Amino acid sequence: MGSDDLHKKRKAQTLKQKQRKIGIRKAYDRVLIVCEGSETEPLYFKALREEYQLHTANIEICNPSGSDPMSIIKYAKERYVAAKNEGNPFERVYCVFDKDQHTNYDSAIKSLECMPPKNIFFAITSVPCFEYWILLHFTYTTKPYIGTDKKSSADNVISELKRYIPNYEKNVNIFNLIKNSLSLAISNARRANEVAKKTSTDNPSTKIVDLVEYLINLLHQK
Repeated sequence: MGSDDLHKKRKAQTLKQKQRKIGIRKAYDRVLIVCEGSETEPLYFKALREEYQLHTANIEICNPSGSDPMSIIKYAKERYVAAKNEGNPFERVYCVFDKDQHTNYDSAIKSLECMPPKNIFFAITSVPCFEYWILLHFTYTTKPYIGTDKKSSADNVISELKRYIPNYEKNVNIFNLIKNSLSLAISNARRANEVAKKTSTDNPSTKIVDLVEYLINLLHQK
């Protein structure tokens, strides 16, 4: 075997090894979703990925150890750069985090808005928390959630959610329980976000709907 043939064979073997390591992606976008929550949010998106038969090589979902918005963004940037260096870049990167009591919430959003490259990084926020999105599967509400000395704004949302899911706890896979009401949640979230825009407030609002609709429609990409 000549040296050229040997080089081609080694190159092909290296390519196969890399494909086995990272998985063979499908023809639609490769997406990174970095979640704030330790389990609830990543479990939700993993279940949605499975429900709509999205390939794991295309949709990567993770939750770093840091829980504040800036930690999420830092991890997302590092993972984006690493994937690009591996020759398997992401077309979109979504950072999923709540407003709740985070003092660096606003600075995190501004950081994402100016982070290069453009139109890659997106903030998927919920005000006050992810549970507002879950609540919209059962009812439409635009009342603001205000924290007190005893309960945070997120605690107040969870208390209301427990009217519909009495045994609700964080860090559980909630998707299969509420998936049949997804169209209602999308409609309610769109209405609530429009009200928030018209009244110049973000309490309550959720951009989870943007990411969910994007993922659902991925398979229709050409």
